Amino acid sequence: MIDFIEGPLWTFSLVVFCVGVIWRLFSIIRLGVKTDRAPVKDSGIASGFKSVFSRSIPRREAMNASPLVIIAGYMFHIGLLIVLFWAAPHVRFLEEELLGFGWAPAPYWLFMLAAAFALTGSVMLIIRRLVDPVLRKISTADDHTGALITFMVMFTGCLALQESWAGLRAFHMLWVEILMVYFPFSRLMHAFTFTFSRAYSGAMFGRRGVGT
Repeated sequence: MIDFIEGPLWTFSLVVFCVGVIWRLFSIIRLGVKTDRAPVKDSGIASGFKSVFSRSIPRREAMNASPLVIIAGYMFHIGLLIVLFWAAPHVRFLEEELLGFGWAPAPYWLFMLAAAFALTGSVMLIIRRLVDPVLRKISTADDHTGALITFMVMFTGCLALQESWAGLRAFHMLWVEILMVYFPFSRLMHAFTFTFSRAYSGAMFGRRGVGT
């Protein structure tokens, strides 16, 4: 079973992930951009580029209204980013299995801190989705499924760190592969598409002279 998970199933999941993501991105690009007939008042390109980064900084109004939600979101996303690309096992895996080169991993203490932040932020966001009456009403099965799979990937990854049993690593790998197959067909695609939406809206408002 371990050989199947780390062999054919990994290859299948990687192909589905890559083809699915490329197909989704191509579908967005193929839509094109509608002609904006409003008078041009400023550079849309500059505003679009600015929006990709400026929208990552929370507005004061949002921070005052829901500080815990904003903090949980940053804990989850930043922690996950560090764990994904700078955890020593992941750096080693990317070098040996995918890229052929690697980089210096994060120190163990930073990795563990990032993992704790990511897990805590994930739990906070899941609880909010379940208890907030408005968010609960607009949430779909896709939202809950994506959150659960992502949490299980992180949780099993922490278990696999013990490296005391190969089955733990394979169990983590299995959840990673489930995530990879599910990812392109879910709202988790926002990990790639957020740059498109931010750039488009920023460029559109920028051309009309509206600050972003």
